Amino acid sequence: MALRRPSTLFNLPSPTRTFTCLQCRTLHRLHAPTLRTPRPTPFVPDVQTFLTLIGRNLSQHAAKIPSWEALFFLSGQQLRESGVEPARARRYLLWWRERFRNGIMGIGGDLKEVKDGVAELRVVEVPSERPIDQTPTLTKSAGMRKMIVNVPPTVALPPDPANPTAVESEGRESAPARATAPPAKMNSKDVQAVAGVKLVQANTIGGTGIESIKGHQGVARLRVKEGLWEQRRGHKVDGGERRKAEVRYKRRAQERKMAR
Repeated sequence: MALRRPSTLFNLPSPTRTFTCLQCRTLHRLHAPTLRTPRPTPFVPDVQTFLTLIGRNLSQHAAKIPSWEALFFLSGQQLRESGVEPARARRYLLWWRERFRNGIMGIGGDLKEVKDGVAELRVVEVPSERPIDQTPTLTKSAGMRKMIVNVPPTVALPPDPANPTAVESEGRESAPARATAPPAKMNSKDVQAVAGVKLVQANTIGGTGIESIKGHQGVARLRVKEGLWEQRRGHKVDGGERRKAEVRYKRRAQERKMAR
């Protein structure tokens, strides 16, 4: 329950009441929890990537935030002085950075095997004791269940259209290649399921931003792209909820006037 101010406070003269409130605010700041800087992750290694993922064109302000530490400690006023506009963009940035500080991330935030902003996902089979998994099916073995995990890259990236002479990384399969073998069997203690993705049609990986790899069943790719984590804004219809009735009334009145 929120603490209520003593009623005697409201009986004080206005200057005294203002000074007392400012004292309370100062005391609250002194007891505020110490903010920490979260560590960068393989999928979010720097400021540019973070701003690109959360979208709303905030990546254009990356040069105004000098470091990863500054990203999590600059106040709204400091961001304004740096040129991060409009105000709703600053509020959105502050909201997302607190989520990230508390471990709340979008798809891909928990991935460990990431190279050049691209992560590879693969369907594997792990032992399961669930009764439903004890019967074999056409797509899985008995006593096994399917899981989507992040693995080191094994499938070569397609040639870059801007650099068609680029050579593929050594040790990778050249694309296109044959479809992969049945899902590999792994120990459930050695793998961690990827959050935000799901299996579609037995061996197809689905989710926001997931790119299927042609010729490779059960393999997909997730890359850093603009707005991958974006929380999209709603749009007003007829002036928004508070003005909707007024705007529509005036429109009907105008239509009746024009119909005479």
